[in-house]
Amino acid sequence: MRKLKNSELDRLSVDAFKEAEKTPLIIVLDNIRSLNNIGSVFRTSDAFLIEKIYLCGITAKPPHKDIHKTALGSTDTVDWEYAENTLDIVEKLQADNIKICAIEQAENAIMLNDFKTEAHTRYALVFGNEVKGVAQNVVDKSDFVIEIPQYGTKHSLNISVSCGVVTWDLFSKLQQ
Repeated sequence: MRKLKNSELDRLSVDAFKEAEKTPLIIVLDNIRSLNNIGSVFRTSDAFLIEKIYLCGITAKPPHKDIHKTALGSTDTVDWEYAENTLDIVEKLQADNIKICAIEQAENAIMLNDFKTEAHTRYALVFGNEVKGVAQNVVDKSDFVIEIPQYGTKHSLNISVSCGVVTWDLFSKLQQ
């Protein structure tokens, strides 16, 4: 078995990415402090043709060298917008019939492996601050709270890892 060269991967150009049909997923970053995490979320969003990323609160915005370090150019492909207040974005998205999914550990959360997507439904995935998680007022307003099952000794995953896990899972379910 031979590893493929980048030139053999048949990836989209920036223009082709912009024109491609997007996965009906939106990512909302609620006060993310790590620029490397932000960049990683952009890169994951590029990989799965995510509609848009909302950067909220203290979440830094491109261009920034530390975001670029992990985003590797995906800030040029994935649509994004900054908003001061996460709850305002959640309410705006809900007004557009987008289902809000807070990714959090909470009472009555649905385990990711048990979460069922619905056809012709768009979802916004809200990922929270590295220490405090998704703000309680956003959790309260969410249509769903989804928890990633964990079986080890730690209480959480890094936000960029959580984003990759949840995005891949919902992308897979939406493709069926």
